[in-house]
Amino acid sequence: MRLSDLEINPSTLKLEIDIMDKEGSFAVVVCDGKAKLTALPIHGETKIVTHQGKVKRVKFDEGEEF
Repeated sequence: MRLSDLEINPSTLKLEIDIMDKEGSFAVVVCDGKAKLTALPIHGETKIVTHQGKVKRVKFDEGEEF
């Protein structure tokens, strides 16, 4: 599983991320009061698929140049 849950503070409803702890590129996806983080591939595509205004899935298509 590439997506990891992020904690939203229930008292303030704020999401805090220490970006100095993260290496490389990453994406944060927020939907319906839930937040998830995923690292982006070095070579490839990451697609966020939605349906009726909600996130359904995150697809990864990786490759490497020859």
